Amino acid sequence: MATPPPPAAPPGIANFEGGPPPAAPQPPGTDMTGICFRDQLWLNTYPLDRNLVFDYFALSPFYDWTCNNEQLRMRSIHPLDLSQLSKMTGTEYMLNEVMEPHLFVFRKQKRDGPEKVTPMLTYYILDGSIYQAPQLCNVFAARVSRALYYISKAFTTASSKLEKIGYVDSENESEEVKPGKETINFKEVKRVDHILASLQRKLPPAPPPPPFPEGYVPAPTAEVEKGPENQPAELQQPSADPIIDQGPAKRMKF
Repeated sequence: MATPPPPAAPPGIANFEGGPPPAAPQPPGTDMTGICFRDQLWLNTYPLDRNLVFDYFALSPFYDWTCNNEQLRMRSIHPLDLSQLSKMTGTEYMLNEVMEPHLFVFRKQKRDGPEKVTPMLTYYILDGSIYQAPQLCNVFAARVSRALYYISKAFTTASSKLEKIGYVDSENESEEVKPGKETINFKEVKRVDHILASLQRKLPPAPPPPPFPEGYVPAPTAEVEKGPENQPAELQQPSADPIIDQGPAKRMKF
């Protein structure tokens, strides 16, 4: 049976084998989603299960040496003992999901009381490689930016195709198009006539015009004012032809 590895020493203190102290943890808020950690020598030496997975996670740069789990390790207590962690306050790691030996999910959280915790970050171990899970806002931002890219690309493609269609339509419009005969729908004509006739029957008849006052003399019409210039052509005397009717012929005297 394989023996568990000895707990790692805190920063600033050399381990029992005389090696250098582990690297200092990254400051809070550092984005480490672009890196991963894998120790193949450790994986070849120890099995990756729920009992030893925390010791493997503590070797990675994602591990915070100031957490409550490290204090339990220094007291030779299992670092994932919930009965001990619930009595402490501060930063801690919890093992959320386990699918041995392929997937282990750790959650970094801040404990303010036995029942009050605030999630901070999530890490997962997939087939021996440790990653930091991206935050939900970053995932949404990446998905939205990708969707906007494809939408803008689709609009660009559609606009280019519409320009080609408009160019072809303009060429077709330039050609002469023979206008077709306009067809008359007799049913519509009869329907409109029927509606107008029904409206005319419903309306009252127009009242007669009022009588002229006494002594009123109507003004002469335009026909009366017309002079002989406006009389018919048959009543006017025909004018003399300046070429044919030139009076008695004049003969030359010898």
